[in-house]
Amino acid sequence: MMNKTKLVLGMATATLTMAGVLVAPQAMAGSKSQRHAEVDAMNSKVEALEAQLQAMQYELQALRAESNRPSSNVDSAKVQELDQWMESVKSAPVQKKVVHDNMIFFRGGYAHNDQVRNDLLTGNQFAGNYLGFGDGKTDNDGWYTGAGFDFGLTDDVWGMMNNTEVMAELMFEYKNFDKKKFSGTNPISGALQGSPNANAPACTLINLAANGGTGGPGTGLSGAAGTASCNSVTVTQFTLTAAPKIKFMKGSKFRPWVIPVGLAVHVISPPSNGVTVLNPGAMFAAGAEYAIWKEIKVGMDARYHWTGYDADGVNTNGLTAGGYLGIGF
Repeated sequence: MMNKTKLVLGMATATLTMAGVLVAPQAMAGSKSQRHAEVDAMNSKVEALEAQLQAMQYELQALRAESNRPSSNVDSAKVQELDQWMESVKSAPVQKKVVHDNMIFFRGGYAHNDQVRNDLLTGNQFAGNYLGFGDGKTDNDGWYTGAGFDFGLTDDVWGMMNNTEVMAELMFEYKNFDKKKFSGTNPISGALQGSPNANAPACTLINLAANGGTGGPGTGLSGAAGTASCNSVTVTQFTLTAAPKIKFMKGSKFRPWVIPVGLAVHVISPPSNGVTVLNPGAMFAAGAEYAIWKEIKVGMDARYHWTGYDADGVNTNGLTAGGYLGIGF
């Protein structure tokens, strides 16, 4: 603003000076010496005017250069960086929200073991049972119930297959193969307790050990005998699994799935002859589910458990088949 004010004042001064120069010749009427003095004064004024005009020209050039120059290099770099960022945002593709179909589910249905229990604690390794005096072997058909959850890992098999999810499944199930009841007709148990209506050998031996005895009335042996409450044994199995689950047809209400292989750990009850309760193995499964309303889903599956070896005489190979109810989140 100060530079512009100086420029205006200089132009006004030059205008007045030029007017004086034009009027001066007409006003001169004095002597020759006076005219010489006036000419010298006029020359001085012209020189001063030329100096002022030259100064104004320099000032104007400086003002133009100042107006065309950026305020600072830092501000210019920031503006350029902001422009580049805006262009990159405009050109970037719109990213869709990734939704993983996580789910918690509750299962139940039919359970089957490849072999029945035939060991000490189920009363099947005493001669009386093989001779037909006992209740025979335990059942290998039963039922199961359990629960688990799926956690989404990828929506497209890590870029290799569209609309196909890979889930991490963690699940547990409880299997019940009914009770083995002892009718008391086993001759060995009768001999141990001195009664034809005694309990089975396994129960008798356990109760004898628990009570610190070796027999009962009429046996000639000291100590307490098995109690009447030990007249059966329940064969059960608890299984914990962790496996990758591949779900097809993402976005559809109906979705089949498969587990190529997973890890399973089985806990048997009662224990084996070697008092072993754990038996690890592999699990294979397939199934399908349908979304009946929003995130509420129903499905069916079949799973086979393979351990490759017995747990001290107890075989845990078998399958489950049934349905499940799932809630997505």
